[in-house]
Amino acid sequence: MKQIAIIAPTASGKTKLSIDLAKQYNAVILSLDSLSVYKYIDIASAKPTRQEQQSIKHFGISIKYPDEKFDVICFIDEYKKAKQYATQHNKNLIIVGGTSFYLKTMLNGLSQVPKISNQVNQKVQELLQDLPQSYKFLCSIDEQYGLKIKQQDKYRIEKALQIYFQTNLPPTKFFEQNKPIPIIDQNQITLYRIDTPKDILRQRISKRTQQMIQNGLIDEVKFLQQHYPRDLHCFNSIGIKECFSYLDGDISKEQLQELITTHTAQLAKRQRTFNKSQFKNVICDSLENLYNNIKLIPYP
Repeated sequence: MKQIAIIAPTASGKTKLSIDLAKQYNAVILSLDSLSVYKYIDIASAKPTRQEQQSIKHFGISIKYPDEKFDVICFIDEYKKAKQYATQHNKNLIIVGGTSFYLKTMLNGLSQVPKISNQVNQKVQELLQDLPQSYKFLCSIDEQYGLKIKQQDKYRIEKALQIYFQTNLPPTKFFEQNKPIPIIDQNQITLYRIDTPKDILRQRISKRTQQMIQNGLIDEVKFLQQHYPRDLHCFNSIGIKECFSYLDGDISKEQLQELITTHTAQLAKRQRTFNKSQFKNVICDSLENLYNNIKLIPYP
Protein backbone atom coordinates (compact mmCIF):
# COMPACT_ATOMS: atom_id res chain seq x y z
CA MET A 1 0.00 0.00 0.00
CA LYS A 2 1.18 3.49 -0.87
CA GLN A 3 -0.34 6.61 0.66
CA ILE A 4 -0.32 10.16 -0.61
CA ALA A 5 -1.88 13.43 0.52
CA ILE A 6 -3.20 16.16 -1.76
CA ILE A 7 -3.56 19.56 -0.11
CA ALA A 8 -4.88 22.73 -1.67
CA PRO A 9 -7.27 25.62 -1.02
CA THR A 10 -11.00 25.13 -1.41
CA ALA A 11 -12.36 25.02 -4.99
CA SER A 12 -8.98 24.08 -6.45
CA GLY A 13 -10.19 20.86 -8.07
CA LYS A 14 -8.60 18.45 -5.60
CA THR A 15 -11.75 16.33 -5.12
CA LYS A 16 -12.04 15.45 -8.82
CA LEU A 17 -8.29 14.86 -9.01
CA SER A 18 -8.40 12.43 -6.09
CA ILE A 19 -11.35 10.50 -7.54
CA ASP A 20 -9.72 10.22 -10.97
CA LEU A 21 -6.49 8.98 -9.37
CA ALA A 22 -8.36 6.57 -7.09
CA LYS A 23 -10.06 4.98 -10.11
CA GLN A 24 -6.79 4.73 -12.00
CA TYR A 25 -4.73 3.32 -9.13
CA ASN A 26 -7.28 1.31 -7.14
CA ALA A 27 -7.27 3.57 -4.08
CA VAL A 28 -9.59 4.55 -1.27
CA ILE A 29 -10.02 8.18 -0.22
CA LEU A 30 -9.87 9.77 3.20
CA SER A 31 -11.56 13.18 3.21
CA LEU A 32 -9.42 15.79 4.93
CA ASP A 33 -12.35 18.12 5.60
CA SER A 34 -13.78 19.15 8.96
CA LEU A 35 -17.27 19.89 7.55
CA SER A 36 -17.80 16.89 5.28
CA VAL A 37 -17.81 14.62 8.33
CA TYR A 38 -21.36 15.77 9.13
CA LYS A 39 -24.54 14.21 7.82
CA TYR A 40 -27.03 16.57 6.08
CA ILE A 41 -24.29 19.15 5.37
CA ASP A 42 -23.77 18.13 1.77
CA ILE A 43 -23.94 21.23 -0.41
CA ALA A 44 -22.29 23.60 2.07
CA SER A 45 -19.35 21.23 2.48
CA ALA A 46 -19.03 20.53 -1.28
CA LYS A 47 -18.93 16.79 -0.64
CA PRO A 48 -18.32 14.37 -3.49
CA THR A 49 -21.60 13.43 -5.12
CA ARG A 50 -23.39 10.22 -4.19
CA GLN A 51 -22.26 8.73 -7.48
CA GLU A 52 -18.64 9.64 -6.75
CA GLN A 53 -18.88 8.17 -3.27
CA GLN A 54 -20.38 4.98 -4.65
CA SER A 55 -17.66 4.60 -7.29
CA ILE A 56 -14.81 4.98 -4.76
CA LYS A 57 -14.70 3.89 -1.12
CA HIS A 58 -14.58 7.06 1.01
CA PHE A 59 -13.73 7.59 4.67
CA GLY A 60 -14.39 10.71 6.73
CA ILE A 61 -17.67 11.63 5.03
CA SER A 62 -21.10 11.75 6.73
CA ILE A 63 -19.93 9.92 9.85
CA LYS A 64 -21.32 12.33 12.46
CA TYR A 65 -24.58 14.17 13.10
CA PRO A 66 -24.27 17.97 13.32
CA ASP A 67 -24.71 17.95 17.10
CA GLU A 68 -21.99 15.34 17.65
CA LYS A 69 -18.42 16.20 18.57
CA PHE A 70 -15.67 15.87 15.98
CA ASP A 71 -12.03 16.81 16.45
CA VAL A 72 -8.56 15.79 15.39
CA ILE A 73 -8.68 12.71 17.64
CA CYS A 74 -11.77 11.52 15.76
CA PHE A 75 -10.02 12.20 12.48
CA ILE A 76 -7.02 10.11 13.52
CA ASP A 77 -9.37 7.22 14.29
CA GLU A 78 -10.91 7.59 10.83
CA TYR A 79 -7.42 7.60 9.28
CA LYS A 80 -6.60 4.35 11.05
CA LYS A 81 -9.81 2.78 9.70
CA ALA A 82 -8.98 3.93 6.16
CA LYS A 83 -5.41 2.65 6.37
CA GLN A 84 -6.50 -0.72 7.75
CA TYR A 85 -9.12 -1.10 5.01
CA ALA A 86 -6.63 -0.18 2.29
CA THR A 87 -4.04 -2.62 3.63
CA GLN A 88 -6.51 -5.49 3.92
CA HIS A 89 -7.90 -4.94 0.41
CA ASN A 90 -4.58 -4.23 -1.38
CA LYS A 91 -5.52 -0.66 -2.18
CA ASN A 92 -3.68 2.65 -2.05
CA LEU A 93 -4.76 5.48 0.22
CA ILE A 94 -5.33 9.05 -0.94
CA ILE A 95 -5.80 11.72 1.74
CA VAL A 96 -7.33 14.86 0.27
CA GLY A 97 -8.96 18.04 1.54
CA GLY A 98 -8.60 21.56 2.84
CA THR A 99 -8.34 20.99 6.60
CA SER A 100 -4.56 20.59 6.48
CA PHE A 101 -4.29 21.08 10.25
CA TYR A 102 -5.41 17.47 10.66
CA LEU A 103 -2.66 16.24 8.36
CA LYS A 104 -0.07 18.40 10.10
CA THR A 105 -1.12 16.97 13.45
CA MET A 106 -0.77 13.40 12.22
CA LEU A 107 2.70 14.09 10.84
CA ASN A 108 3.86 15.84 14.03
CA GLY A 109 2.00 13.56 16.41
CA LEU A 110 0.00 14.16 19.57
CA SER A 111 1.00 13.89 23.19
CA GLN A 112 -0.97 11.29 25.09
CA VAL A 113 -3.30 13.33 27.29
CA PRO A 114 -4.51 11.81 30.57
CA LYS A 115 -8.03 10.56 31.08
CA ILE A 116 -10.02 13.42 32.57
CA SER A 117 -12.19 12.58 35.57
CA ASN A 118 -15.78 13.80 35.80
CA GLN A 119 -14.85 15.89 38.82
CA VAL A 120 -12.06 17.68 36.96
CA ASN A 121 -14.22 18.17 33.88
CA GLN A 122 -17.01 19.70 35.94
CA LYS A 123 -14.56 22.06 37.63
CA VAL A 124 -13.17 23.19 34.28
CA GLN A 125 -16.64 23.73 32.81
CA GLU A 126 -17.50 25.97 35.74
CA LEU A 127 -14.36 28.02 35.17
CA LEU A 128 -15.12 28.36 31.47
CA GLN A 129 -18.34 30.21 32.27
CA ASP A 130 -16.03 33.23 32.50
CA LEU A 131 -13.66 32.69 29.58
CA PRO A 132 -11.49 35.83 30.10
CA GLN A 133 -10.95 34.86 33.73
CA SER A 134 -10.16 31.28 32.71
CA TYR A 135 -7.50 32.54 30.30
CA LYS A 136 -6.07 34.82 32.98
CA PHE A 137 -5.86 31.88 35.38
CA LEU A 138 -4.15 29.75 32.72
CA CYS A 139 -1.52 32.45 32.19
CA SER A 140 -0.93 32.63 35.95
CA ILE A 141 -0.04 28.94 36.11
CA ASP A 142 1.67 28.69 32.72
CA GLU A 143 2.48 32.01 31.08
CA GLN A 144 4.52 30.33 28.35
CA TYR A 145 1.58 28.21 27.19
CA GLY A 146 -0.88 31.08 27.58
CA LEU A 147 1.12 33.23 25.18
CA LYS A 148 0.85 30.52 22.50
CA ILE A 149 -2.94 30.67 22.29
CA LYS A 150 -5.58 33.35 21.91
CA GLN A 151 -7.67 34.35 24.91
CA GLN A 152 -10.82 33.51 22.91
CA ASP A 153 -9.62 29.97 22.15
CA LYS A 154 -12.04 28.14 24.40
CA TYR A 155 -11.08 24.69 23.10
CA ARG A 156 -7.36 24.98 23.94
CA ILE A 157 -7.99 26.76 27.24
CA GLU A 158 -10.33 23.93 28.22
CA LYS A 159 -7.77 21.23 27.33
CA ALA A 160 -4.97 23.06 29.14
CA LEU A 161 -6.98 23.44 32.33
CA GLN A 162 -8.08 19.81 32.22
CA ILE A 163 -4.44 18.72 32.02
CA TYR A 164 -3.47 21.03 34.87
CA PHE A 165 -6.17 19.93 37.29
CA GLN A 166 -5.82 16.25 36.37
CA THR A 167 -2.00 16.04 36.60
CA ASN A 168 -1.05 19.05 38.78
CA LEU A 169 1.40 19.97 36.03
CA PRO A 170 1.35 23.15 33.92
CA PRO A 171 0.58 22.21 30.29
CA THR A 172 4.08 23.19 29.12
CA LYS A 173 5.67 20.87 31.68
CA PHE A 174 3.23 18.08 30.87
CA PHE A 175 4.00 18.22 27.14
CA GLU A 176 7.74 18.28 27.86
CA GLN A 177 7.34 15.01 29.74
CA ASN A 178 4.98 13.52 27.14
CA LYS A 179 6.54 14.02 23.73
CA PRO A 180 4.22 13.65 20.74
CA ILE A 181 4.37 10.46 18.68
CA PRO A 182 3.74 10.87 14.91
CA ILE A 183 0.72 9.01 13.54
CA ILE A 184 2.13 8.99 9.99
CA ASP A 185 5.78 8.34 9.24
CA GLN A 186 6.84 11.16 6.92
CA ASN A 187 8.98 8.68 4.97
CA GLN A 188 5.89 6.63 4.14
CA ILE A 189 3.75 9.34 2.56
CA THR A 190 4.20 11.71 -0.39
CA LEU A 191 2.68 15.18 -0.16
CA TYR A 192 1.32 17.06 -3.18
CA ARG A 193 0.06 20.64 -3.31
CA ILE A 194 -2.05 22.06 -6.11
CA ASP A 195 -0.79 25.44 -7.29
CA THR A 196 -3.65 27.54 -8.65
CA PRO A 197 -3.23 31.21 -9.67
CA LYS A 198 -5.20 33.52 -7.39
CA ASP A 199 -7.37 35.01 -10.13
CA ILE A 200 -8.34 31.59 -11.46
CA LEU A 201 -9.09 30.33 -7.96
CA ARG A 202 -11.31 33.34 -7.30
CA GLN A 203 -13.24 32.62 -10.49
CA ARG A 204 -13.68 28.97 -9.48
CA ILE A 205 -14.91 30.03 -6.03
CA SER A 206 -17.44 32.45 -7.52
CA LYS A 207 -18.71 29.83 -9.98
CA ARG A 208 -18.95 27.14 -7.31
CA THR A 209 -20.81 29.46 -4.93
CA GLN A 210 -23.37 30.23 -7.63
CA GLN A 211 -23.75 26.51 -8.32
CA MET A 212 -24.19 25.69 -4.62
CA ILE A 213 -27.05 28.15 -4.30
CA GLN A 214 -28.66 26.80 -7.47
CA ASN A 215 -28.31 23.24 -6.14
CA GLY A 216 -30.30 24.03 -3.00
CA LEU A 217 -27.93 25.43 -0.39
CA ILE A 218 -30.65 27.59 1.17
CA ASP A 219 -33.05 24.66 1.51
CA GLU A 220 -30.28 22.57 3.06
CA VAL A 221 -29.70 25.21 5.72
CA LYS A 222 -33.46 25.54 6.30
CA PHE A 223 -33.55 21.82 7.04
CA LEU A 224 -30.60 22.11 9.41
CA GLN A 225 -32.12 24.93 11.45
CA GLN A 226 -35.43 23.07 11.68
CA HIS A 227 -33.73 20.08 13.30
CA TYR A 228 -30.80 21.56 15.23
CA PRO A 229 -29.99 24.68 17.28
CA ARG A 230 -28.11 27.39 15.45
CA ASP A 231 -25.31 27.63 18.00
CA LEU A 232 -23.65 24.35 16.96
CA HIS A 233 -19.96 24.75 16.14
CA CYS A 234 -20.28 23.38 12.61
CA PHE A 235 -23.03 25.90 11.80
CA ASN A 236 -20.45 28.68 12.00
CA SER A 237 -19.00 27.43 8.72
CA ILE A 238 -18.96 29.42 5.50
CA GLY A 239 -22.13 28.91 3.53
CA ILE A 240 -24.24 28.10 6.57
CA LYS A 241 -23.79 31.26 8.64
CA GLU A 242 -24.46 33.48 5.60
CA CYS A 243 -27.63 31.54 4.84
CA PHE A 244 -28.83 32.16 8.39
CA SER A 245 -28.47 35.91 7.71
CA TYR A 246 -30.40 35.52 4.47
CA LEU A 247 -33.19 33.54 6.14
CA ASP A 248 -33.40 36.21 8.84
CA GLY A 249 -33.94 38.82 6.14
CA ASP A 250 -30.71 40.66 6.91
CA ILE A 251 -29.23 40.26 3.42
CA SER A 252 -30.53 39.74 -0.12
CA LYS A 253 -29.86 36.70 -2.28
CA GLU A 254 -27.31 38.68 -4.28
CA GLN A 255 -25.54 39.69 -1.07
CA LEU A 256 -25.66 36.06 0.06
CA GLN A 257 -23.73 34.93 -2.99
CA GLU A 258 -21.28 37.81 -2.69
CA LEU A 259 -20.60 37.16 1.02
CA ILE A 260 -20.06 33.43 0.58
CA THR A 261 -17.70 34.09 -2.32
CA THR A 262 -15.73 36.69 -0.34
CA HIS A 263 -15.49 34.61 2.82
CA THR A 264 -14.49 31.52 0.83
CA ALA A 265 -11.74 33.49 -0.93
CA GLN A 266 -10.47 34.66 2.45
CA LEU A 267 -10.46 31.06 3.68
CA ALA A 268 -8.56 29.96 0.57
CA LYS A 269 -5.92 32.58 1.28
CA ARG A 270 -5.47 31.27 4.84
CA GLN A 271 -5.31 27.69 3.56
CA ARG A 272 -2.71 28.62 0.98
CA THR A 273 -0.55 30.36 3.61
CA PHE A 274 -0.84 27.42 6.02
CA ASN A 275 0.01 24.85 3.36
CA LYS A 276 3.07 26.77 2.20
CA SER A 277 4.44 27.38 5.69
CA GLN A 278 3.65 24.18 7.57
CA PHE A 279 4.75 21.35 5.26
CA LYS A 280 8.17 20.36 3.99
CA ASN A 281 9.18 18.20 1.02
CA VAL A 282 5.97 18.93 -0.87
CA ILE A 283 5.64 18.39 -4.63
CA CYS A 284 3.86 21.47 -5.95
CA ASP A 285 2.47 21.86 -9.46
CA SER A 286 -0.64 22.74 -11.44
CA LEU A 287 -3.73 20.55 -11.28
CA GLU A 288 -3.12 19.15 -14.76
CA ASN A 289 0.56 18.40 -14.18
CA LEU A 290 -0.07 16.69 -10.85
CA TYR A 291 -2.57 14.35 -12.48
CA ASN A 292 0.11 13.26 -14.97
CA ASN A 293 2.94 13.15 -12.42
CA ILE A 294 1.35 11.29 -9.50
CA LYS A 295 2.18 7.62 -9.84
CA LEU A 296 0.91 4.92 -7.49
CA ILE A 297 1.14 1.15 -7.40
CA PRO A 298 -1.66 0.01 -9.75
CA TYR A 299 -3.04 -2.86 -7.69
CA PRO A 300 -5.08 -5.29 -9.84
